[in-house]
Amino acid sequence: MKLPEKRQSNLIGSIACGGLMAYALYAQYQLLLEPCPLCVFQRMAVIGMGIFFLIAAIHNPNSWGSRVYAFLIGLVATAGSGVAARHVWLQNFPLDEASCSPGFSYIIESFPLGEALDIIFKGSGECTDIDWLFLGLSMPAWTFLCIVMLGAFGIWNNFRCNQTR
Repeated sequence: MKLPEKRQSNLIGSIACGGLMAYALYAQYQLLLEPCPLCVFQRMAVIGMGIFFLIAAIHNPNSWGSRVYAFLIGLVATAGSGVAARHVWLQNFPLDEASCSPGFSYIIESFPLGEALDIIFKGSGECTDIDWLFLGLSMPAWTFLCIVMLGAFGIWNNFRCNQTR
């Protein structure tokens, strides 16, 4: 069985990220599950990976350029999985001081960046709520798994050798 070319695999990665974002928007606007500030960062990571996958598919670089895309996808996946892991941890071990906080846009607009990030990553009451489960895992847990798998796929795909370009 012949593996798809790097370009095709990068396009598949981009489509997968688009599918994740489509479901996130469906959950927000149809299931009425409002994203908490940590969810917004996870979405940004998925969008970032999707953009790098798409650019890599369009560019179809040589071996050196392909490694750059592998690094960028891995970097975004590491950041996104870190945020998702923190979110899962907050859901399973909620802090006593976690309380409802203002929304993401208010925090970003009203506080300096360092203070805003500190508020967001401390978690809030809505970050500890589990409103959605599938096969016993919350949405941040599924997001963590998807980001890790897509990140590993992106790194593997862009480091592998193709017989033809």
